[in-house]
Amino acid sequence: MISDQAKKQIDAWVAKYPEDRKSSAVMEALKIVQAENDNSLSAESIQDVADYLGMPGIAAAEVATFYENYNHKPVGKHVIRFCHNISCMLNGSDDLISHLEDKLGVKTGEVTKDGLISVKKVECLGACVGAPMFQIGDQYYENLTAEKIDEIVDGLK
Repeated sequence: MISDQAKKQIDAWVAKYPEDRKSSAVMEALKIVQAENDNSLSAESIQDVADYLGMPGIAAAEVATFYENYNHKPVGKHVIRFCHNISCMLNGSDDLISHLEDKLGVKTGEVTKDGLISVKKVECLGACVGAPMFQIGDQYYENLTAEKIDEIVDGLK
């Protein structure tokens, strides 16, 4: 079920497109619904978005499963999206991901016991010049080292 508040936000996005193109707002609609559902999308919530936008459920599901910014299981309060593409790999991301997993006591795709942090390996985040890098929320952290990662993670609350 989509809340009235979420519908208002989605409608603002729908208004940016021609009347017969409501489905063009699917990415933002999924983002809005995900935010209201503990940062995760269920099959039911994806279908709710499709129904609201008047599009086939499979089309909304294709978007939700193609892009890595949608979560399909519970995640931590902070999601660390660690770039794992070629530039980051060549600059040591594999070792840094292992460092982060050891520090947090979780593997990629898991949530810390306190529910605070989860780690995802993602493809390119478009910041190759600052490789290796990760994203938390809307913030990019570039030119990472083990020490920088420790400082950033220790500052999360």
